[in-house]
Amino acid sequence: MATKIKKKTIKQTKKNSVSPFNIYWDKKNYYLLILGLLITIAGFYFMTIGPWDSTASLVISPILLFIAYVIIFPLSIFLRKKSEKEQAPNMGRQENESDPGQS
Repeated sequence: MATKIKKKTIKQTKKNSVSPFNIYWDKKNYYLLILGLLITIAGFYFMTIGPWDSTASLVISPILLFIAYVIIFPLSIFLRKKSEKEQAPNMGRQENESDPGQS
């Protein structure tokens, strides 16, 4: 005949989800992202100054935009903090290399 269906409560189905940005992004990542945004805004500002063939529009602006887009934004994305597992082997190796004569 008919079987009873168990009703799931909200407490059973709700899972605590952690944002992936909390795991990988640190304060320095956010600082680099804000720095990249500020340099990008400065680059576009220099692009609008004066006539189209001015030094600010043709030299300074492309340099600032290149630095922001090619260096700072990728750094802010790919730079990550080292985990404890990565730091522990390096610390042990440094101690052994500093005292090679002792056993």
